[in-house]
Amino acid sequence: LSGAALGGPVACVSKVELRVACKALLDRDTLNKSDPCVILMVQNQGQWTELDRTEVIKSNLHPVFAKVFTLDYYFEEVQKLRFEVYDIHGTHSIGARDDDFLGGVECTLGQIVAQKKMVKPLFLKYAKYAGKSAITVHAEEISGNNGYVELFFCAKKLDDKDLFSKSDPFLEIYRINDDGTEQLVHRTEVIKNNLNPVWEPFKVSLISLCSCDEDRKLKCLVWDSDSRGKHDFIGEFYATFREMQKIGGGSKVTWDCMNPKYKLKKKNYKNSGVVILSDLKLHRVYSFLDYIMGGCQIHFTVAIDFTASNGDPRNSCSLHYINPYQPNEYLKALIAVGEICQDYDSDKRFSALGFGARIPPNYEVSHDFAINFNPEDDECEEIQGVVEAYQNCLPKIQLYGPTNVSPIISRIAKLSAGEETIKDASRYHILLILTDGVVTDMADTREAIVRASYQPLSIIIVGVGNADFTDMQILDGDDGVLRSPKGEPVLRDIVQFVPFRDFKTVSIPGSLSSAGLASATDGGASEKPPKKILFRHQERKSINLEK
Repeated sequence: LSGAALGGPVACVSKVELRVACKALLDRDTLNKSDPCVILMVQNQGQWTELDRTEVIKSNLHPVFAKVFTLDYYFEEVQKLRFEVYDIHGTHSIGARDDDFLGGVECTLGQIVAQKKMVKPLFLKYAKYAGKSAITVHAEEISGNNGYVELFFCAKKLDDKDLFSKSDPFLEIYRINDDGTEQLVHRTEVIKNNLNPVWEPFKVSLISLCSCDEDRKLKCLVWDSDSRGKHDFIGEFYATFREMQKIGGGSKVTWDCMNPKYKLKKKNYKNSGVVILSDLKLHRVYSFLDYIMGGCQIHFTVAIDFTASNGDPRNSCSLHYINPYQPNEYLKALIAVGEICQDYDSDKRFSALGFGARIPPNYEVSHDFAINFNPEDDECEEIQGVVEAYQNCLPKIQLYGPTNVSPIISRIAKLSAGEETIKDASRYHILLILTDGVVTDMADTREAIVRASYQPLSIIIVGVGNADFTDMQILDGDDGVLRSPKGEPVLRDIVQFVPFRDFKTVSIPGSLSSAGLASATDGGASEKPPKKILFRHQERKSINLEK
């Protein structure tokens, strides 16, 4: 399937989760303690750019952050990182004053992975120590088990810690490691003025939660939040993932929330409330290789941009111009990727969709139409059938706009989710989107991709033409985790963006093995290992463009 299968060299890659904590931070605030936030910077081509940041922890000089940074780790590369700690004022804004900077440190991802737990002093400008400040970074490699669990917690009759109002509770879950140390797994939001809180459900990988050990102890703490950072302890309990899985059949799992001091002092002390796991959803996330190794079939869908910015197809300058002797860029990209994907599709039938055009009979704009104009059956016979449907479609439509791709992504994701065969990993979807510009519905597209990342689906976006595709790199997770407009991250990095102009030398009759486009949609197999899709590269018959 790849260089590894053919005996060739393969790069080493894995997903790594980083968690950070700080100690003895400088106190920059006059009345309260600093409100720290850690920003993770990555170096690309000599330039530092922000990858992600933690939450802000109010009035705390020894913060333990709940935020988890997820990075691709390439063993053979030097991946430079910089952690910068700031005292945040207002809504997540970083002050311009030097006294907002609490310190920073540079290192490589390899150093953190090798040590597993890296402790470094923080430095101010000009290599000056930031007092006794230090940062601790824990690294955890995610491999093998791609499962994750969604947990739904609530509580009842918690102790009231406030004099004039009710407690403002939040829940923390710590994993107890083999060496006895505690690692924060999740911190819920604060529920104001409520002794019977229902916290928002949250998702966490099984590696993060319990290191895939169902009997590993989890320490759970309930606090009454204080705006100045002096949280009041309500109680604690211990749990295991095995206990959590006893939920089912309408039954819930409950724990007494205990305050050890009260238990010693009060004879009739029962608890400080109860914490309830009201629901648990366990998911197995299949990777592309899980599907291939399980004998699955690939369902290939192509979506073609028919917006007016492509130019009049009758004009030779148009990206959609049909030359009987030389394929246009849309056809080149379609054939280069489609010919390889069809190896894994037993019936060799491909869905072919269009977006951004006015279509017959009413010539209304559609962002999701079958280019063979048969909504009941949008499939074409082999790649040759897609080429013919594309050529027949062009004279019948009016190129229009805007460039909205979220409807098609949502459609294919819904199709993936609705198939019962997914349960035995027997079907995987690949969506190839060919477009000449930056998408107009970027927010909706990000939301659709996050939703689609839970399904057996990979998306290849090929930029056709000479437009500035800089903004399209946002959709590709290579430079950071793609998030929905509400901040929810993708479960898997399922999108690969490739500008086709980098591969214009592809010759369509003849060998496609050296095309490079298929390799690039594979995450660049010659330079890095396959990220989303593994293709087999071999000689191909030429496509008849004169039919």
